[in-house]
Amino acid sequence: MASILSIYYGRTGTFIFRNCDFIRMFTLNYHGFRVSLPSRFVSIFGTSRTSNWTKAVSEAEKLVGYPTSFMSLRCLLSDELSNVAIHIRKLLGTRHPLLKTARGFLDNGKHSLQTRGLVVLLISKAAGPSPNPSGICKEQDMISGIYPNQRSLAEIIEMIHMASLIHKGVVNLEDIQPGDGSRKDMEFGNKLSVLSGDFLLASSCTALAKLNNTKVVEIISKAIGNLMEAEFTALKDKSGNPLLPRNVTCSDWIEQTYLSSGCLLAEGCRAAMELANHSESVKDAAFTFGKNMALAQQMADDIGPFLDHNQGLANISITSAPIIRHVESHQKDIDDRLFNNSEGIEPKQVLKMVKSGSAIQECTELCREYGQRAIHSLDLFSDSDAKTALINIITAVTNEQQLGAR
Repeated sequence: MASILSIYYGRTGTFIFRNCDFIRMFTLNYHGFRVSLPSRFVSIFGTSRTSNWTKAVSEAEKLVGYPTSFMSLRCLLSDELSNVAIHIRKLLGTRHPLLKTARGFLDNGKHSLQTRGLVVLLISKAAGPSPNPSGICKEQDMISGIYPNQRSLAEIIEMIHMASLIHKGVVNLEDIQPGDGSRKDMEFGNKLSVLSGDFLLASSCTALAKLNNTKVVEIISKAIGNLMEAEFTALKDKSGNPLLPRNVTCSDWIEQTYLSSGCLLAEGCRAAMELANHSESVKDAAFTFGKNMALAQQMADDIGPFLDHNQGLANISITSAPIIRHVESHQKDIDDRLFNNSEGIEPKQVLKMVKSGSAIQECTELCREYGQRAIHSLDLFSDSDAKTALINIITAVTNEQQLGAR
């Protein structure tokens, strides 16, 4: 496709696109666009960060051989999805969530979304060559200390994540408002969400099969199953919107976060170790790192709007960790409207309520605890630039300056 030739990677690490309909339509300024997915689903590894985060990611990308933002471009710019993009034009002027989801694929703030794949590549490099080389694990095949099949796995993880995001763009037609667009347009958007998400998921499963490792297929299949389970937890209503139960606990938040994002990163890290025939202890350590990194990241994202008003009160999710922690500690004093999606409660009131207690400080401490667990899980790995890069990324998420600036 000729338009691919017009892509280049700028000095700042930002993609520049010219004469590319697929990308250009996703970078339009949608004035008045109000519908958005809950922050926990679109912000994992994709929110704007301070310079510490940007620097950590930039340095890490150099270690794995190329900017990981390129990993999803091959799929995003395929002929099939380019055709989908043409049809998505018909949704312009509506408030279908697929528009914002598509717009955020390549850039959601100050840097690209493809950090999951970067983590998989870094932990693959940190673990080093296979201790038990087989026919498909030859050290001479490694590029920048990473096996080709591990790079393929990183791309697969990104495609699965994107498929999940697109599927979440399906709207409950019973809940649409007059200003959202016509029912016909919203139905059309739903069809695009289902079909394009299915295409990405099918492409990732095909690539997964080509790895020729049944154990890895089993591991990633489990992660895909967990992503589906995340849509049917106590923290979701029948339309997939955030729902706060009266008896909510932090355990519910941990389960929701793991199912909706942590499982894919954790199992992806484990699968990368499986591809290189590493020991069970190394596989478990990689899994633990991925899980705790996801928990730390989501916790930091949940805390952010309560500390940084520049993010906007609208970014506060009713199922964010500080709110759940506050509700868990003050069951008798909570406004009933907090548990009723139809009535709702003003974000300013929610902010005032949470700040009146110690939930934010407790969540900040939990965030750092998750970060420390992730760092400690790397003790099995030898000191290396890749290990340092992983630690730097975790530190950028959890350190005091980062949380205080959010």
